[in-house]
Amino acid sequence: MLLSQPSVPQLAAIAAISAVGSAVNSIAGGGTLLTFPALLALGVPPVSANATSTLALWPGSLASMWGYRRELVGAERWALRLAIPSILGGGIGAALLLATTDEQFRALVPWLVFGATVLFAVQGPVMKRLRARASATPTGVIARPINPTTGMLIAQFAVGIYGGYFGAGAGIVMLAVFGLMGLTNIHQMNGLKNFNGICFNGIAAITFAIMGQVNWPIGVVMAVGSSAGGYLMSGLAQKVPQAWVRNAVTAIGFASAIWLFASKS
Repeated sequence: MLLSQPSVPQLAAIAAISAVGSAVNSIAGGGTLLTFPALLALGVPPVSANATSTLALWPGSLASMWGYRRELVGAERWALRLAIPSILGGGIGAALLLATTDEQFRALVPWLVFGATVLFAVQGPVMKRLRARASATPTGVIARPINPTTGMLIAQFAVGIYGGYFGAGAGIVMLAVFGLMGLTNIHQMNGLKNFNGICFNGIAAITFAIMGQVNWPIGVVMAVGSSAGGYLMSGLAQKVPQAWVRNAVTAIGFASAIWLFASKS
């Protein structure tokens, strides 16, 4: 059952958490690992919490995409072709979530949060390897093949399904997949990641809204907080040590997973 009349303190708390989550996304990613457990702690049912978090953080993702728009120059063909499996996968992932009962999703949630936290924790080493690979091939924006192959489109389709279903950790999965696809420019890979993220998250958010799974009083407040956090941090994102943010989010993610496992038993 959705919360119908959240209190002012609850709305203030979730707005602040959304602002921090969006700021974290601007710096290092992983904002969902903050907002999703917070919604569960407020008493929002798991499926609705995931749907509301997806919709509320989407404006921040759009702002992040806008910040990387110049990095997509030269990769427009990849962006457009990968957008199709991202949208299709996001729609299927959203449909799968809607077909999952709160009881079933509640059982999956601790594992999803734990797995997403592990993905987030290994993002640093993966990014380091990708940057080393990029510095070894400084010329050329995208390595061969010039166009995404069928296998690459299928891989992005799978990422889109996961992103539409839960989403946390989808960014690192995309970066790893892009590296396997032959992309070498880490900035354009981030641009493609952000673009495809708004694709599968966008279609998922629309689906959740149409099907009535979004808690609108909380979702609107979260969207305002998310937009404010993303905007205020846009100029500071490069000045904050990412290692600090990463360690904090990883600790919160594992703590949330432990709390979820404990509360389930």
